[in-house]
Amino acid sequence: MKLHCELKGNIEQFFTKFVDEGKATVRLKEPPVDICLSKANPSSLKSFLSVVRLAHRGCDVEAPLSPLTPVKPSEFEKFKTKMVITSKKDYPLSKNFPYYLEHLQTSYCGLVRVDTRMLCLKNLKKLDLSHNHIKKLPATIGDLTHLQELNLNDNHLESFSVALCQSTLQKSLRSLDLSKNKIKILPVQFCQLQELTDLKLDDNELICFPFKIGQLTNLRFLSAARNKLPFLPSEFRNLSLEYLDLFGNTFEQPKVLPVIKLQTPLTLLESSARTILYNRIPYGSHIIPFHLCKDLDTAKTCVCGRFCLSCFIQGITTMNLHSVAHTVVLVDNMGGTEAPVISYFCSLSCYVNSCDMLK
Repeated sequence: MKLHCELKGNIEQFFTKFVDEGKATVRLKEPPVDICLSKANPSSLKSFLSVVRLAHRGCDVEAPLSPLTPVKPSEFEKFKTKMVITSKKDYPLSKNFPYYLEHLQTSYCGLVRVDTRMLCLKNLKKLDLSHNHIKKLPATIGDLTHLQELNLNDNHLESFSVALCQSTLQKSLRSLDLSKNKIKILPVQFCQLQELTDLKLDDNELICFPFKIGQLTNLRFLSAARNKLPFLPSEFRNLSLEYLDLFGNTFEQPKVLPVIKLQTPLTLLESSARTILYNRIPYGSHIIPFHLCKDLDTAKTCVCGRFCLSCFIQGITTMNLHSVAHTVVLVDNMGGTEAPVISYFCSLSCYVNSCDMLK
């Protein structure tokens, strides 16, 4: 009997969402059953479904349908989307990681560097490299365009590079765990990772936050306990957090007298730098010397919103952390929720107008 005599007009629906994984379902009208196909070779399955469709439409299909060949375990492995490895003995040395991985965890594997094979996993959304011995991150991690979660907890990192901050991670990265490393400072460009919602920096050697941290407008969870922070940057006031933990930092008591570095009249460098930043004039090392670009990148923001380079008044006050976070972990064992904040003033008038902040 020809195939179309059995299937013509008798198929209610095809389900082929996972055909590339060797799975599909054909729903018949009579009898009302679902024919589930799995562990098939994707290429053979597609050919099979094409013939079935032709038969359903009434086309004359003379060729007999050959049985679907079950996919081999090794072939099915490459379609895995999640892999968790938690010991050195299970780490793959002789074969590549499955290409379609979206979640990869390789913890307690003794890694001293990021395996370059991981950087070819273009579908990767979550990468967990915690509890290893990694000292440096390759800039090519930034080529993982879909990466949303990066866990580097308990490694030997001393920095987070500018290249990573300026990579495609700016648009994708939402969760970053750098806890239990040896990081002393994060570059100002770190604040370009503006999709971050969760940031963990506990148990490092941080001596300061990036002073533009207020630009992380999506940040909701921030934990930086047990570091060496003496004070917070003024833009910390711009954050809007759900949870904040700064316990165990070496916060200093606010100084009574401000640091005055005003100069009248302003130098040409100071005046032109303020003009460029205030008017948001584009600049780059292809236009002006690199060291001037660096000065502009690290310019200080006055409480009035204007900018200053090396001509300013610096004062330190305290802020209640509940003003920026719904839940606050006490900053010390005395029940405190206040921390010192450093502020900058571009002129004497700005300082006088804001002197009530520095009581």
